[in-house]
Amino acid sequence: MSACLGYLCAAVAALSSRPRGRAVSVCLALGGAVAVPFVLLVLTGTAQSEVGVVERSGLLTLRQVTPYLPDPHTVGEVTPYLPGMAVFGLPRAVLGESGPLPGALGDARLWCAVTFLGCLWAARRVIRRPAGGPSAVGGGASRGYAVGAFVASPAVALPLCVSGVDLPLTGLLFLTLAFAARPRPVSAGLALAAACSLKWTAWPAVAVAVTLLAHHGGIRAAVRGAAVAVGGTVLLVLPSALLSPGPLVQQVFAFPTGRGPFETPAASPLPGRLLADLGPAGWHAAVALLLAGGLAVLVSLLIQPPHDLVSAADRLAVGLCTAFLLAPAGRFGYLALPVTLAVLARLVGGAHRKEPARDLVVRTSRPARPAPAPAARGAR
Repeated sequence: MSACLGYLCAAVAALSSRPRGRAVSVCLALGGAVAVPFVLLVLTGTAQSEVGVVERSGLLTLRQVTPYLPDPHTVGEVTPYLPGMAVFGLPRAVLGESGPLPGALGDARLWCAVTFLGCLWAARRVIRRPAGGPSAVGGGASRGYAVGAFVASPAVALPLCVSGVDLPLTGLLFLTLAFAARPRPVSAGLALAAACSLKWTAWPAVAVAVTLLAHHGGIRAAVRGAAVAVGGTVLLVLPSALLSPGPLVQQVFAFPTGRGPFETPAASPLPGRLLADLGPAGWHAAVALLLAGGLAVLVSLLIQPPHDLVSAADRLAVGLCTAFLLAPAGRFGYLALPVTLAVLARLVGGAHRKEPARDLVVRTSRPARPAPAPAARGAR
């Protein structure tokens, strides 16, 4: 109801002829679709189940270093995320729920939203001001309004308010591509390591970021970015992998693909899920198609590497869509990640209109003058 009212007021404001009509429209949409429902849901503690999973993983990390229970008894006790996701649950573990303010500040959705919006802000600065150069992108206000309108759209506003666990991954992947397009290999590697420590679905971004770094910075930049990304991921995941290797494999890899001790709730009727429901042969067929799709995307990176932020985001979006569609288990909501990457790349770093050329002298060859008519012989 709040979102509908916000969208309606935003549409009315957009029709206004006032100079600030567009800014007012975006603010109304953000207020009705994001701010009001977010505050209400956080204060009432209403959220999807994955928010509780993240907050419990933060508490377990604080107590035993690893976020995985050794012997989960229900689906709710399974942690299907890599150890980095537990960071967003640490505020709840530290602050507890003794009062409305600690309860609100400890909500994992708050820190997921802060991370996502912070990554968007950082990516815009990276794209607008490359290292050692002036602003490279014009129309900053217009693009800011466009990004704000997209954040207020249902594709971002709904998960931000009710769940939010995929938004930090989206923001970090987008920031990675922004750094790689400049190129800044160390920064890109650090952002990618943080993303890869949240979910293993971020791992395909390593190949895309490395090819983009190679295009702009050469082989050395690509190797540096890959080394930082892989090394950082290993450092973040290794403690849990050493302390609880079995639970990590079962809960992070086997459970999301339908091979764990519990049935995954990610059961949307996508092609891979429909194949897996046919039995063991169907599950292996889905995995084979998934690997073939990943190989096809990898070959495309070698044949035609991405050359800018938009092409890199598109290639990563294609790879993620292929993975989500052909995985033995998945949800329609997973597709919001690649869609958000592709849209943000166009809103923040797409093609820009160039300034018209001024004081440009165009030299053209003069046409030959016709020869004068010969004078009459009898003329004096």
